[in-house]
Amino acid sequence: MEYVTAVPHPRTEAAGRARAGRRSLAVALLCGALGAAVALLASRQRWAEGTATVAGGAFPLTAKGSEVTGVPAALAIVGLAALVAVFAVRRSGRLLVAALLALSGAGTVAAALTGARDGGALDEKAAQASGDTAATAASLSHTGWPYVAVAGGVLLLLAGLLALRYGRSWPAMSGRYERSGAPRPRAPKPVDPDRPEDLWKALDRGEDPTGTGPA
Repeated sequence: MEYVTAVPHPRTEAAGRARAGRRSLAVALLCGALGAAVALLASRQRWAEGTATVAGGAFPLTAKGSEVTGVPAALAIVGLAALVAVFAVRRSGRLLVAALLALSGAGTVAAALTGARDGGALDEKAAQASGDTAATAASLSHTGWPYVAVAGGVLLLLAGLLALRYGRSWPAMSGRYERSGAPRPRAPKPVDPDRPEDLWKALDRGEDPTGTGPA
């Protein structure tokens, strides 16, 4: 009679960890790249609208996200760089870069939420349009683009959390090439004196098959 054990096989556990690592890697790459792109795109859109009182009447005012706050765009670039750097470092360095990625996402969310209620950029434009430094924007309203930037920050944050949780199992950049970018020279194969074809190949390469010096 055969007995079935409930203890998982080591190979099964290793295969399960490998699959989880591949899935988390794909999700993190998608979330990080998409989050950075969304945050950068949202920063270039119109975030606030209003009017300024001038001699001719009401003057329309608009402010882009980059004019309200430059933090989301800057942190999106930092997060994208951190996402790439995750694969260039290992061990504790990878954890630090993953933490930077997560913090970039959290900072993007906080800055975008603050900018969604900020009217300072429109007040400055109202003062310039009216020539009165004490003038403020009237009929102030905000668009939905700040919350699109929030969504981008959430994606960056998710990518950072995945890197913190599963980053140790992700592959790193190959060390096959040296810092100069040139491949490391391979050691010549030993010549078997009992094989004539090896002797002829060594002579063709300019080597001495006897090992006493160049041919």
